[in-house]
Amino acid sequence: MSTDPDARSTGVTPVYLHATDPRAAGLIADLADVYGTLYGPGAHDEMTRYPVDLFDPPHGAFMVLMRDGTAVAGGAFMPHSAGTAEFKRIWTHADHRRQGLSRQVLAELEAEAVRRGYVRVFLTTGPRQPEAIALYRSSGYTALFDVDADPEQIGLHSFEKLIGTPSPDQPLLPITPPTFPH
Repeated sequence: MSTDPDARSTGVTPVYLHATDPRAAGLIADLADVYGTLYGPGAHDEMTRYPVDLFDPPHGAFMVLMRDGTAVAGGAFMPHSAGTAEFKRIWTHADHRRQGLSRQVLAELEAEAVRRGYVRVFLTTGPRQPEAIALYRSSGYTALFDVDADPEQIGLHSFEKLIGTPSPDQPLLPITPPTFPH
């Protein structure tokens, strides 16, 4: 069930499935095409860096927003460190942009991460995705980089957000942002 009150108005339904489910194939192909255009041949390595079972329950999730039987947006998370989920592949298909769907994906994934016991989210996006950077900043994520620096010099843009209260018995580990080849 969606946690977003606007889900019915946009005609989408969140569906949790396995990352290799055929219903997600078109959405993933669109993401891979855009990554390839933005970042070149190395984008394929990013798309295949993580085994798909990392996105399976109980510690991970892979979700798509379905409209009329088609996956129009989606995203996933996997465990990062104790209490921290790492969000990946937040994406809206090119034919369905400018409808607030990525914001719905983000809200749905955050709610699911809380249900799974996570208290913090970590995520990254590339320097050539200003829409994603703006989405995360406007959704309460803290930039782990100098927001005034040249995006290309920063490389990967890392963000974090508390979505719950950390346990005093298990403090959250500091996040070391990954590097990105320039």
